Amino acid sequence: MAMATVSEIMRRSIPLLTANMSITEALDKLLSSELSGLPVVDTQRKIIGFLSEQDCIPNLVKASYHCDNRVTVNDLMYKEPLTVSPDTDVFELARMMGGAKPKLYPVVEDDKVIGIVTRHQVMQVLNEQLQNCSISY
Repeated sequence: MAMATVSEIMRRSIPLLTANMSITEALDKLLSSELSGLPVVDTQRKIIGFLSEQDCIPNLVKASYHCDNRVTVNDLMYKEPLTVSPDTDVFELARMMGGAKPKLYPVVEDDKVIGIVTRHQVMQVLNEQLQNCSISY
């Protein structure tokens, strides 16, 4: 049975961050997206980083304590994010997600960010697949 590809399950409409964006603006986008991280792109939508909640917390503590709002996305973002292509097999992605890998991946096609895929979406597909298994003796 053919497995779903990332393009079939990914979320296409996501806010994108830019490196020079203030951390407060980026956090507004991140929090309202209900995702645990967002891709950082240049003017051509090419991925240049990834900002996750995990990257933000330690710096937010310091910045909010000192009321320092000069922090930008570039200061906190992870600069070598892992990505997947839209035609990646969901089983393959599930294997990549096992272990200490990210819980979500930007989906990149022709060097441009076109969406995001989350562990939750992958688990849904795997669960449906399992429920559709017929037991044969």
